[in-house]
This record gives sequence, structure tokens and C-alpha cells, in this order.
Amino acid sequence: MANTPQARKRARQNEIRRDHNHGQRSRMRTEVKKVINALRRGDREVAQAAYKSAVPLVDRMAGKGLIHKNRAARYKSRLNKRIHALNA
Repeated sequence: MANTPQARKRARQNEIRRDHNHGQRSRMRTEVKKVINALRRGDREVAQAAYKSAVPLVDRMAGKGLIHKNRAARYKSRLNKRIHALNA
């Protein structure tokens, strides 16, 4: 347990930030899953619409440091590749 007032405050702030980040990360994953589920159904239009809404969210999370920028790029690249493969 934190002993100094500063350490106690940092612990409180970290807890609040952890809860906030958890919600943001969950929201991002939900958006990505919407794309994946549409891809599994083979519905290209729904997948593209979900992808368009997921990309800005993934970028925002990468900008805030919630996920690494390369991981965000990997998410987007792989999803886009799967969307384009539906017509092939």
C-alpha cells in the first residue's frame, strides 16, 4: 500500500485511468469484432461500413497510447485485406 500522500494520490489516479482505459479498449475491440462478424457472414457492405467506423476509433486509441501504432496499423491492414478478399 502507498505510504506517502503523493503515492496515495497516484494510486487513485491510476485506478481511475485504468478503468477508463479498460472501457476504451473494450469499445475498440467491439468495433473490430463487428467487422469480423460481418466478414464471417460474408456481408461485404456491412463489413465495409463497420470498418469505416472502426478505423477512426482504432487510430484514436493508438494516438492516446492505448495500443501501439503498429498494432493499430496491423488491425486495419488485416481487416481491409479480408474485406477485399470477399469479392475475389
